[in-house]
Amino acid sequence: MGQFEIKEDFILNGEPFKIISGTIHYFRVVPEYWRDRLEKLKAMGCNTVETYVAWNVHEPKKGEFCFEGIADVADFIEIAREVGLWVIVRPSPYICAEWEFGGLPAWLLAEDGMRLRTCYGPFLKHVADYYKKLFEILTPLQITKGGPIIMYQVENEYGSYGSDTLYLETLKRMMIENGTEIPLVTSDGPWGDMLTCGKVDGVLQTANFGSHAKEQLWILKERIGDKPLMCMEFWAGWFDHWGGEHHVESPVEQAKTLDDILEQGSVNIYVAHGGTNFGFMNGSNYGDNLTPDVASYDYGALICEDGQITEKYLEFQKVIRKYRDIPEVKFTTDISRIAYGNIPVAEKVGLFEVLEDISTPVEHFYPVSMEKLGQNYGYILYHTELNYERNVDRIRLMDANDRAKIYVNRAEVATLYDTELQKEHKLQYEAWGSELDILVENMGRVNYGALLEKQRKGIDGGVFLNGHYHYNWKHYPLELNNLDRISYDKGYTEGRPAFYKFVLDAEEIGDTFLDFSGFGKGVIFVNGFALGRFWEIGPQKRLYLPGPLLKKGRNEIVLFETEGKAAGNITFFAEPDLG
Repeated sequence: MGQFEIKEDFILNGEPFKIISGTIHYFRVVPEYWRDRLEKLKAMGCNTVETYVAWNVHEPKKGEFCFEGIADVADFIEIAREVGLWVIVRPSPYICAEWEFGGLPAWLLAEDGMRLRTCYGPFLKHVADYYKKLFEILTPLQITKGGPIIMYQVENEYGSYGSDTLYLETLKRMMIENGTEIPLVTSDGPWGDMLTCGKVDGVLQTANFGSHAKEQLWILKERIGDKPLMCMEFWAGWFDHWGGEHHVESPVEQAKTLDDILEQGSVNIYVAHGGTNFGFMNGSNYGDNLTPDVASYDYGALICEDGQITEKYLEFQKVIRKYRDIPEVKFTTDISRIAYGNIPVAEKVGLFEVLEDISTPVEHFYPVSMEKLGQNYGYILYHTELNYERNVDRIRLMDANDRAKIYVNRAEVATLYDTELQKEHKLQYEAWGSELDILVENMGRVNYGALLEKQRKGIDGGVFLNGHYHYNWKHYPLELNNLDRISYDKGYTEGRPAFYKFVLDAEEIGDTFLDFSGFGKGVIFVNGFALGRFWEIGPQKRLYLPGPLLKKGRNEIVLFETEGKAAGNITFFAEPDLG
């Protein structure tokens, strides 16, 4: 059994301890590579690993818990202990992390009146139910029980969201009631009211920033007095969004900032290894417009998305050597990169042709959101017949998110994105007796800021057609978790959404990068695993495919493409292309 305390310094088993930590999110890395990434973190000089816990990973449906496979947080923590690392866990209901809905489960939004991250009774009841399960797993892994966890965080950057200090106190009490025996911290930006709004009595405040370390730590010092200084998130890079630029930071300049931090206190490098936003789990940000994050969470991190060591890693290692001896670490996971080359399309079929096979329609007088239908991610198709309108002149999608493709008799007539959805659009199409279909994509719920409670996806208000609400709709939820139901012999029409199947016969297994050139927009599945989204606008041009998702022999890759743009093949390279 051990002890970790916060006094005038961090104290580990009676001795002063400088935390040199790096972030790795277990849910962004295939479990077969957890040990490799943790070994590389230790070899750089870190003595600690930090991870968030993503609520939506562990409770995808209310009352249905998952702590297996990529969600096996206990196994990740045990491997960290075996490697020789201490662990900081941030188990807040909300994590931000450029992760879908900031880690909050989408089913919360099915409840009318739901208020998030505050003392709203129904929300706190859901948190309490989740914490009961989660801490049954975490509590035995605390240092006081012989485990490697030395610290927990209460909430996450709450000072940039709200000022409900009773909510923060309630989370603290819940953690203690569920067996917490180790120190608690908060983390906030050291600007404006953030440190004030995010403060919890008896909990150490830490700061998040990416530059000007001496000034930021001075602000923090004024707040906490003789307590130890820590940057809980030293932003060593930044994330990318579709249609934006790939971010590249200076390794030398960032290493200098790391030195400034370690000279005064402790650090957690965010992120040491970013990993991947698999499937539909990327988050989005919203400033003047929606900016969904790409599939790669490379983040310009010290360890690349596929585990390669970077120049930044080596520069940080030089700085860390000034503050502690770095042990020799043998990397025990054999990882190679393979270029499998070109693979032609084997089969293809249209979405409309297989719609009834992969989705059971739900009828409502008015269109309702994904969440109201029990759907979390993916796409939803709204279908109706135009028996009253002679023409489709004007259309407006009320309270809709995020991107809609509109079809009259299965011919595309418009694509509306983000703010365009809230405006009336003029269309000139004969309608009498026609079919109207609206395919709406959830591009990733906003993970930060004031719009968290406005993240219902699909159409939540209604369809205003020719100046009136149009009623009687069929809803086809398309979470795309049942691709085995697809028959590829049911027809295909160019220019429409479709599924494309490829077969990769692999004689050897390794990491590879899937190039989707020639395809427009959609999502890729490998042997049934949702690999991630693609979009021709970039900056990301290839998706990282970890070797453990492949098998020797036949591998099936399926692309679902929504724009009606398709090439005759895909290509596997041995190098990434992030833009």
